[in-house]
Amino acid sequence: MARRRRGKSINGWLAVDKPLEITSSTVVNQVRRLLDANKAGHGGTLDPLASGVLPIAFGEATKTVAYVMDGSKSYRVTLKFGEARSTDDAEGEVIETSDHRPGEDEIKAVLGEFIGEIQQVPPKFSAIKVNGKRAYDLARRDEDVVLQPRPILIKDLRLVDMPDRDHAVLDVVSGKGAYMRSLARDIALRLGTVGYIAALRRTSAGPFSEGNAIPLQDLLDMDPDEVMKKLLPVETALDDIPALALTEVEAQRLSSGQPVGLLPVAKRNALENPVVQDEIVCAMLNDRAIALAEINGGEIRPVRVFNL
Repeated sequence: MARRRRGKSINGWLAVDKPLEITSSTVVNQVRRLLDANKAGHGGTLDPLASGVLPIAFGEATKTVAYVMDGSKSYRVTLKFGEARSTDDAEGEVIETSDHRPGEDEIKAVLGEFIGEIQQVPPKFSAIKVNGKRAYDLARRDEDVVLQPRPILIKDLRLVDMPDRDHAVLDVVSGKGAYMRSLARDIALRLGTVGYIAALRRTSAGPFSEGNAIPLQDLLDMDPDEVMKKLLPVETALDDIPALALTEVEAQRLSSGQPVGLLPVAKRNALENPVVQDEIVCAMLNDRAIALAEINGGEIRPVRVFNL
């Protein structure tokens, strides 16, 4: 028999503003303990040297984490020119230097080359597996790490400030799997110099942004009941997924793992959310998420059922 999880059954999302010098897992554990929640996870790791929006999922919301991980993310990146670091951020050792400092016009002229689907080699100090081992473990042991380029999507990239000749501040909107450390490294190389990330802040992750993110210390200073009032619904992470309204009978069928006939549901939702074959939808009963479901043939079939 499976061992029952300790703690309370809490379902929903919190957007936390993660401070520097702390891991994402530590933030999750601190907030989970504050609420005595039995299950929690996050929607995308931020390194200790990065701050910003860290979405935390509780209970049934953990079933929607993938949709935040796969969604767009926005960053403010401070790129420092003149030094290459072993980790591509301020934590690593200096491995190369350059006297060249690009100007504002030079930087703006090359940024367009990094927008769209591009090939990117991840940092050697990353969690990507090489022959079954994490790249950062191999790099820390000074073993040779060869990572292959892979396609990533940069949706927007803009120069927003140059506080001095050594630094450029960039706003980036990216898709899944893009490394800001690699992007900063590659932009510097394209400009005929070397560079690394001196500061990194995530300003949004999917539907979560600085506007609804609560600083970690503010959360930890709150009464748990007050924090519970800040909890966002499970379906917050599914903003980009079409929602289909169900009747109570249809909701009961999906909740029990049974398919529902498509035609009557499609007729009710035709104007607001036209259905598309093989599409993933969020099946709703009033304001409550019932299941993630797939349109298949003439049926709506449950993929992940929410126990709310």
